[in-house]
Amino acid sequence: MQTPTKPKRSVGPDTLLKRKHQKRFSPLMLIGISVPLLVIIVAGIIFVVPRINSHAADANANCSLIVPPNPLSAQGLATPYQLVATDPNAGPCNEANVGQAAFVQGAIIDPATGQISLYNPLVVDKGTQPAVKPTAPTLPAHAVVGLWFGFNGDNLTLQNNNRSLAMGRCTNGADNSIFGQFAYCNAKEFFAVANFAIRRGQLKVPALGMAADGMTCPTLRDFSVIDMDQSDNVTTTYLVTNNGIAQNTAANAAALQNAQAQTNASDNRLLDVALDGALNCQPWMAPDLADNGKMEPSLPLNELQAAAHPPTPMAVVPLGDPMTLNNGNRDQNKTNQYRLGVDQNPINRADNGSTTTYCQNYLNIAPARIQLDAQFTKNRASPDPAAANSLFTFLAQRFNQAFGDQGLNCTKLLNKQSPIQLTTDGNGIVTDATFNLGNGNNGGGNGGNNGGNAAAPNCSVNGTVINGCTGTTTINNQTCQVSFDKATNQVNINCGGNQTPPGQNQPTPVPPTQQTPVPQGQPTPTPQVQPTPVPPTQQTPTPQGQPTPTAQNPQPQSQQQSSTTQAMQVQNQQVPTNTTVQTQSLQIPANPSNQTQTQQQTITNTTQVSAEGTTTTSHKQMLKIN
Repeated sequence: MQTPTKPKRSVGPDTLLKRKHQKRFSPLMLIGISVPLLVIIVAGIIFVVPRINSHAADANANCSLIVPPNPLSAQGLATPYQLVATDPNAGPCNEANVGQAAFVQGAIIDPATGQISLYNPLVVDKGTQPAVKPTAPTLPAHAVVGLWFGFNGDNLTLQNNNRSLAMGRCTNGADNSIFGQFAYCNAKEFFAVANFAIRRGQLKVPALGMAADGMTCPTLRDFSVIDMDQSDNVTTTYLVTNNGIAQNTAANAAALQNAQAQTNASDNRLLDVALDGALNCQPWMAPDLADNGKMEPSLPLNELQAAAHPPTPMAVVPLGDPMTLNNGNRDQNKTNQYRLGVDQNPINRADNGSTTTYCQNYLNIAPARIQLDAQFTKNRASPDPAAANSLFTFLAQRFNQAFGDQGLNCTKLLNKQSPIQLTTDGNGIVTDATFNLGNGNNGGGNGGNNGGNAAAPNCSVNGTVINGCTGTTTINNQTCQVSFDKATNQVNINCGGNQTPPGQNQPTPVPPTQQTPVPQGQPTPTPQVQPTPVPPTQQTPTPQGQPTPTAQNPQPQSQQQSSTTQAMQVQNQQVPTNTTVQTQSLQIPANPSNQTQTQQQTITNTTQVSAEGTTTTSHKQMLKIN
C-alpha cells in the first residue's frame, strides 16, 4: 500500500483556508462556461453552496478515486469515477466540496493520423448517480488514450476496481509513496505515439508566438510559470447541481439551469487562462469529444508544446519537488516516475535533478518577468482574491511561497532571500509588491520605476530573463556566465573556448533604424534620439574570411555623449550599444554554421550574440541568425 506524500501545506483549525492560500491557481477564471454562477469566494475557490453541509476547514483532505474497469476504452471513459474517503474515520469526501474535488482529464490520439482529441471523464461521490449520464465517445481505430488526475485536497489515492489500475497502466506514485494531488494512466504510451507523430510531421505543434511584453509566450516549463511543484493538476471542469455532478458541456449547461462550476486549482489553468489571457497568448487546444468538438486546452497539450519549444534553461521536475519527496527525502525513482507522466526525460548526467540549480534559475527568471509583466497583470483579476488583489500580486506572493521554506526551500539552498517584498492589508491580502533585482528598477506601485540609477539592465537570452545581466545560461549547448560590469557599464558573457581574433568572420553590425509605432497593449520603448536608418538593401555582404567593416554611428557627437552607453562583451570582443531599456534580448543562433541573416521587428533594444562570439545591437530591430 502506498503511503501519502508529506503534506505541503499547513495544518490547523482553518486548514482548507491555509491550504488554498498556498495553492497556485484557483477556479475563478473559467474557460468557455456560459452557466450562470452563484458562488462564494474563499481563498480563490468556488464553494458550491447547496452541497456543502460542513465547514471547509473540517474537510477530509485525503480522498481516494475508484477507477472504473477498462479505463482506456470508450466505455471506461464514459463510466464515472467514484470519490470516497481514504480513511472513513477522517470524514467523508464529496465531489461538490471544493476542498475535496477530484478531476480526470483524458486525451486520445489516432496513431493513423496523429490527431489528438479530448474527453474528460466524470467524478461522482461513491454510491451516487451523475446529474446527466455521460455519453461514450467514438474513438478512432487503435486509439491510444492517456489519463491525468488533479485534486484540490492534499493526497489523492487511485483505488483498484477489477484490475482497473493494471488495465489502465496507472501510476499513483513510486516506492510506496504517492505523489499527492497528481496521478496518471498510460501517459508513457500516449506521449510516445504523440512524439512519433510530431517527428513524422502528422501532428503540428503550434508556435508559441510573441507575448505582449515582447518576449516569447511562456510554456509550462518556463521558470516564470513554475512554482514549488510544476506540471501538476488539470484543466478539467465539472457542473454541480443539487442532483449530482455532470460533465461541463454546452448541452448539460443548457439543461441544468442552476448548475455551478467546479474547477481544479491548476498550474495548467494558470497558464492557459490567466497568463495567456493577460499576455495575448493562445494555448494549444484540441476538440472535446464530450462537448461536440469544442476546442479546449489540456495538460498533455501543454507539455507537448513545452517540449517542442523549450526555453533555455528549461524547467523540469527537480528532486526537491514536494510531490516527488518520499517521507521528506529525495527519491530519484519517484521523480522519474512523475516526469514520465508529463513527457519529461528522466534524470541523467546532463540533468541531475538539482533543486539548487532549479532554484537559481527560478530566482534569475521569475521575478524579472513578473515585474516586466506588471503592466499587463496588475489590472487582471486575482486567481485567489483571498490571497492577492490582482494577478500581479498573486504571482508575486506565489513566487515567495514557492521560494521559501514552505516550498522548495530555495532561501536555504541558495542562502538568498526573495527579491520580492510584499505589501499586505489588514486581512493579510497582498496589495502590492516591490522588487530588488539589483538593476535599479526596484519598482513600487505594481512594478513601476522608483527613479533609481539603472545600474544594470535585465538580459533576455533566447527569451530567458537574467536578473541584472548576472547569472548562468546555456548558449549553443555551452554553459555561459553572464555578468554586468558597473565600472565600465558593460555586460560580459564568457562561454569559454578560444577567442575569435578581430577581423575574422565577424558579422556585420546592423545600424540603428527608426522606431515603428508600438501596438496598443504592448510596452512603449524608452524614447531615444533616432539616427538616419540604413535600409537592409544597402548592406554589402562581407566576403568570407575578410574583415567586416564596422558601421559608423550617424549620431552627432553631442547626441552620442548624451545617451547611456553600454557594451556587450563575448570572449573579450566588445561592441558598443546605445540603450537605456531595462531588458535586452540575446537571440542565439541554433545552428552556428548557418550565417543566413534576416531582420525582425522587436519591441525593445536587442543584442545579438553571433556564432563567433561577437555582438551587435540595434534599436527596434533585431538581427536574427537562423
